Amino acid sequence: MAIRTELTLRLQNNPGTLARVCQLVAEEHINIIAINLAGPLVVRMVVDNPTHAAGVLREHNYQVEERDVIYTTAPNDSGALLRVARLIAEAGINMEYLYATAIEGQPMASLVVGVPDAERAAAAAGL
Repeated sequence: MAIRTELTLRLQNNPGTLARVCQLVAEEHINIIAINLAGPLVVRMVVDNPTHAAGVLREHNYQVEERDVIYTTAPNDSGALLRVARLIAEAGINMEYLYATAIEGQPMASLVVGVPDAERAAAAAGL
């Protein structure tokens, strides 16, 4: 488990908008570790260099919000998300959102969990 910085942007609903964000990040050799696109065009992403990414995006007039999130892995099996959700719930922590991915046949899945206080939540849930 790790506490990572997540960047949130609100984009216009135009073709190529997300591609332009990805291009700016790629040109700076910043790796997107996790990304979620939700309506109305809210992009949340965890990158390997959030300070640099936020600076680059702000230089190009994007409004960037930064927050700590829980970034963890879980076994890629049925019930894994249930176990993580229960740990957080039993610790009395409210999940605001979650996004995850797994590759079929691989042993682990990655999860990003947005909570009000990532440090406290991670410690309380034992993540």
